[in-house]
Amino acid sequence: MRIVGFSVIPHAVPLSRPYVIAGRSIDAVEIFYLEVLTDRPGLTGLGAASPAPAVTGESAEACVAALRSGLDFLRGADPRRFAALQTEAAVRLASTPAALAACDMALWDLAGKILEVPAVDLLGTRQEALPTSITVGIKSTEAMKAEAMEYLEQGFRALKIKIGTDFAADAQRLAALRLHLGEDIRIRVDANQGYAVTEPDLAEGLLQLVRRFDIELVEQPVPRGAGETEVLRSMGSELLRGLAADESLHTAKDALRIAQNRTYGILNIKLMKCGGITGGRAIATVAEHSGRRLMWGCMDESVISIAAALHVAYASPATRFLDLDGSFDLSSDLAAGGFSLKSDVLHLLDRPGLGVTWAHQA
Repeated sequence: MRIVGFSVIPHAVPLSRPYVIAGRSIDAVEIFYLEVLTDRPGLTGLGAASPAPAVTGESAEACVAALRSGLDFLRGADPRRFAALQTEAAVRLASTPAALAACDMALWDLAGKILEVPAVDLLGTRQEALPTSITVGIKSTEAMKAEAMEYLEQGFRALKIKIGTDFAADAQRLAALRLHLGEDIRIRVDANQGYAVTEPDLAEGLLQLVRRFDIELVEQPVPRGAGETEVLRSMGSELLRGLAADESLHTAKDALRIAQNRTYGILNIKLMKCGGITGGRAIATVAEHSGRRLMWGCMDESVISIAAALHVAYASPATRFLDLDGSFDLSSDLAAGGFSLKSDVLHLLDRPGLGVTWAHQA
């Protein structure tokens, strides 16, 4: 059995619901689909990359170039040696994590198909299915309440609210939202590095926000880098347990640094930051051994990469939170399958590999 080639398919996708986060607005995404071909008819591996230049520095141009010119080592290789091939890919595509993620998940997809089992069963003991949160961007209070109610009507019971532009205004919107939603809906907030490390009384303000409005977790309140560790250490154990590292967490080395510094209590793994299932699995191991809880997040992504995240999430004992809503607002997706959504719970499909296929074949 041999890999005989691969194809890369770019796809520019407008979002059906554009949104605003601290620092930028998002109305479209570029997805690069990867299909790894073998000499066995019908046996292929699928992957997908959604580069995030604002987070990783990887441009769309760099991502597609890496996929087109950096995968020649796969030709002629035995896909059953997928671990060795993943290691080689990690070296060759180290500067383009989304491209690496696409290659890595395509190899996991192939491995599961060859062995005729879902990828989750190659990764570990399958955990219970979990609900995902769904994101509400920064907007007026009334628009936020209307969008939140729309999601509740669809069955979602956990909302991730984007904040980070102005602390006082954010607190007012959250107060109105909590009053409007009642006490049973879980609220998570994501500041996307929006608050400066010099923000006056930030620690006390965040703690009061969490207590007053029953906030489940707070993602990345301050920027990665200078002053981050110092301001986080001033926040106290109660608050730190519910803080989630996002932009500050790319690789397992970052996870080790966070554990050693005793800053964030939650690690938000995104395959487009860490290079795919294999990179996510490495971070998950650090979380398990350092007492950190795992949240699995995403960019705006195809069902291929959302399914890949779900497989490794459900194989990781430290997984507690899902924020895998990245395919919901795509106006089109060239792939289908991977998981089913029942109310707000994401269920893997009982299919080999990642359980995905091309949309025209579904």
